[in-house]
Amino acid sequence: MTIRKGEAWGQAGGLPADGVVVASDAEARHVVTAARRAGQRVPALGLVGGDLCRTLGGRGDEARLRSDAGVRLPVDLGSVLVDGVQHWFVAHLVMRRSWWRGRVVAVMNAQFHGSWNVAPRAHPGDGRLDVVDVAASMTVADRVKARRRLPAGGHLPHPAIASSRRPAVQFELDRSTPVFLDGERIGEARRLSVRVEPEALVCVV
Repeated sequence: MTIRKGEAWGQAGGLPADGVVVASDAEARHVVTAARRAGQRVPALGLVGGDLCRTLGGRGDEARLRSDAGVRLPVDLGSVLVDGVQHWFVAHLVMRRSWWRGRVVAVMNAQFHGSWNVAPRAHPGDGRLDVVDVAASMTVADRVKARRRLPAGGHLPHPAIASSRRPAVQFELDRSTPVFLDGERIGEARRLSVRVEPEALVCVV
C-alpha cells in the first residue's frame, strides 16, 4: 500500500544481514539491475549517498544503518523500456541533448538531481513519478533563469515547463536523444515507456 496523507511511513529497524550499502544512485541501480536480470529478490539497500538518500532524509551514516536507529522505508522503483529494452532507475531518468537547447525531460522518483530541487513535490513512496518536461521552444535566457532557481525549486511553475505526476508515461521523440538513468548515460533512444513499480524496494536510512 503506497503512502497516504496523514499516515505513518516506514518503521524502525536496521539493515538486514543480506542488505547492501550503496553510496550513490548509480550503485543502487546496479544492485537492482543485477538482481532483476538474475530473477532474484532485490536486497534491502542501505543508503549513504545519492539523490534518493537525500530525498529520504538519509544522513550518510553507515553505523546508523546497522543499528536500531535506522529506518526501513518501502520505496518505489522506476522501470523503463528504452527502444524495447528494460532498465530500472531509483532516483531519476533524464533525456536531453543539451541543458541549453532542445527538449529536456526529467522523470523523477527522487526530489533532487544533484544540487537541484527538480521535483519539489516528489515522494518516493506515493506510487507516482514526477515528470518535468521542458519545451524545445524555451529560450536560453529563460533556461538561465530557471537554472538559477533550481536549487530552491523555484523553476516551477513556468509556461515552457510542463509538470505532472503519474504512474506511467510514454515518450516518442523526434530524434534519438541521450538517456541518463541515475546520472549514468545508457545510450540514445526515441521511444520510451516509463512506469512506477510501487514499493518495489526496501531502503534503510
